Amino acid sequence: MSPFVRLFFYLGIVFLVIAGAIFIIERFGISLGRLPGDIRIQRGNLTCIFPLATTILLSIGLTILLNLILRLFKK
Repeated sequence: MSPFVRLFFYLGIVFLVIAGAIFIIERFGISLGRLPGDIRIQRGNLTCIFPLATTILLSIGLTILLNLILRLFKK
């Protein structure tokens, strides 16, 4: 298998895992983008959303996940 095909295969797996995680998170009633700490401004026909808490939560989760993956591949 060529490296290009392998890259797309792994990217597809990553996207499936992310979609599954989002699905499971929303089943528990946690709606990403509507967490406490997310800023939502609505004025007339304009809506601005600044998902600060969601961004921080995803950053922490991805950092932990990547650290675990890297530690598994080092051993």
